[in-house]
Amino acid sequence: MKTLLLSCLALVPVIASAADPALLKTEYIYDTGPYPSIHATTIVETPTGLVSAWFGGTAEKNPDVCIWVSRLVDGKWTESIETANGVQPDGTRHPTWNPVLFQPKDAPLMLFYKVGPSPSTWWGELKTSADGGKSWSAAQKLPKGIFGPIKNKPVQLANGDILCPTSNETDTKPSAWAIYFERTADLGKTWTRTELLHDGLKISAIQPSLLFLGGDKLQAVGRTKQSKVFQITSEDGGKTWGEIALTDLPNPNSGIDAVTLADSRHLLIYNHTTKGRSPLNLAVSKDGKTWEAALIFEDEPKKEFSYPAIIQTKDGLVHITYTWQRKKAKHVVLDPAKLTAKPIVNGQWPQ
Repeated sequence: MKTLLLSCLALVPVIASAADPALLKTEYIYDTGPYPSIHATTIVETPTGLVSAWFGGTAEKNPDVCIWVSRLVDGKWTESIETANGVQPDGTRHPTWNPVLFQPKDAPLMLFYKVGPSPSTWWGELKTSADGGKSWSAAQKLPKGIFGPIKNKPVQLANGDILCPTSNETDTKPSAWAIYFERTADLGKTWTRTELLHDGLKISAIQPSLLFLGGDKLQAVGRTKQSKVFQITSEDGGKTWGEIALTDLPNPNSGIDAVTLADSRHLLIYNHTTKGRSPLNLAVSKDGKTWEAALIFEDEPKKEFSYPAIIQTKDGLVHITYTWQRKKAKHVVLDPAKLTAKPIVNGQWPQ
């Protein structure tokens, strides 16, 4: 297994945005290795540095798909290590899915992931690390009906509660896709959750990302089958939620992610299209309602650049990871203070 380390080499230009002053670095965390297919990257800042994870194997849904973890050490990403798999006590094996890394305040690093044959039959598991991802605890199966964050990172509220954005996919035809939120006040020992927040059919939505709008007000945005990004808001720290609605931003039924910056702006990374998973775009907003075009990371027709994750680190920089053609894990670093934005009018990306 080899990890392509580019931190000491010339920076790789980002398609369609190579000259943008906000762009600081691009590299592959995972380039080539024994597993040909990767997907669903996640990234987190720990007290000892950045950690990333993804699922990888022969192909999504195959039983050999495991969770792999890499750490940024002295400016270089380590070789990815198998950290979780779906091997059961009776010897049967299931695929693993959608790892999510989260660093609570003054607590061990958390790794949530799913195990099972399909999204309608999987269950949630949790591992923790007290040393920034070097070693991990045994897997803890989450309580029945609790899955942890389904794709995107949780947030920790002012009172210490960890709020996990999650969703449900039924095996009915058509499948009902509905979002809800889970909460733990004791680092995963006990849980509560909301009910499903809509019928999952009129708007079929999954994989929320959480934004802070000030005070106790939160907003979630995410993926739908209706070719638009959804949004929904809470006025009470995620205990209750308003009505789900579609935004003007296009979505090709593919995962997105979002983050609220220290300066209160919001960043949204997503595929600004209704078909396929290219291009991969970054939008910025001051209020979570009006979004402006900032960057295009990838733009090659009929190729896939998808399932992004986005965080802001304590130095103010923004780190993004995403699936590159289901073959590689890509990492981008940018300076949000240098972003320039243009209006998105009627859902159309400016030329």
